[in-house]
Amino acid sequence: MKTFSSGKDYRCACPPAGHGPHRYFIVVHALDIPATGVPADATPAVLGFTMAGHTLGRAVLIATAETPA
Repeated sequence: MKTFSSGKDYRCACPPAGHGPHRYFIVVHALDIPATGVPADATPAVLGFTMAGHTLGRAVLIATAETPA
């Protein structure tokens, strides 16, 4: 699945130097289906729409990162 930066690889937290703290959200969903059927080339928005009616629970971890100037 493509990320919002149009890549398929993971990019670690790397806010611009001196820009202040940035928040990063890690979200895990428990679904009532074994697979979503969303193709690998779909956008995150398509995945979110597909999961919306199947979410049993959700956990959110919010982390912050800052790169000093």
